[in-house]
Amino acid sequence: MSNVNITNQTETQMTAKLSAVLSLLFGALCWGIIWFPYRLLAEAGISAVASSFYTYGIVIILAGIYFAKHWREIFKLPISIVWLSIAAGWTNLAYVIAVIDGEVMRVMLLFYLSPLWTLILAHFWLKERTDMRGLMIISLSLLGAFIMLYDFSGQTGALPLPRDSAEWIALSSGMGFSLTNVITRKSTHLTVLTKSFAVWIGVFVVAILFMPFVKKAIPAPSFFSVNHWLIMLFIAILVMAATLLVQYGVTLITATRASVLFLFELVVAAVASYYLANEVMTWNEWLGGGLIVVAAIFAASNHND
Repeated sequence: MSNVNITNQTETQMTAKLSAVLSLLFGALCWGIIWFPYRLLAEAGISAVASSFYTYGIVIILAGIYFAKHWREIFKLPISIVWLSIAAGWTNLAYVIAVIDGEVMRVMLLFYLSPLWTLILAHFWLKERTDMRGLMIISLSLLGAFIMLYDFSGQTGALPLPRDSAEWIALSSGMGFSLTNVITRKSTHLTVLTKSFAVWIGVFVVAILFMPFVKKAIPAPSFFSVNHWLIMLFIAILVMAATLLVQYGVTLITATRASVLFLFELVVAAVASYYLANEVMTWNEWLGGGLIVVAAIFAASNHND
């Protein structure tokens, strides 16, 4: 009888892990294409901060209605959830700003230096041991970033650093993403729904805080056409589904392995940016990006679930 129980328990664990992997892949798919509807809004004169404010406002309203019975639990939450909200809020807002203003694949690759930051945070915070392989991951990530950012034409003579504000913001978004994943992994006492609400409210609040720094005025609801509202509703539904599934997946899978599964977003974004935005990567961006991806794969194999 005990063997049967062990077998059933093993099968349940495998099913849960498979569900977590599929959840993370779906989240990566959503984030790999979500930049396009945001760009459509930007072309209509709606800033990244404004579109984030409205789309996450819609998310909070929809989720608040659907999960109404859980609102009473908000007063029982620990203060630590504030840090998750802030980290996730900046991560998502910065991502939207970067993909609207920058080249999609360069932004994505800078964002996906996140396994490097995750490895460092996991070492010091989650006590996930970093060995020689971890040092190789750091070296490969930095080498990939150097090759991708370096101006081989010699026209600018600039250091291999992000070349504009969008790329700096993308880099900071990747750091925020790593911090969000590690906090999520650390916060085992919080439910998936609670952490998802923290993410949505965090983006909404951070967008409000950034409103004074936006050159364009935040449009009133009457400004939007039916098409605008439909685009924002579409984004909101994607965000809801992706956040819930990602929070579920990250809870069951180590932070570094989750970061690598998100690399599927690069594949989606590469195809989408080529066909939807006519963006083509240069040889050094392919090479540097490839090294970043290899580093991320090594990061996944650096820890066992």
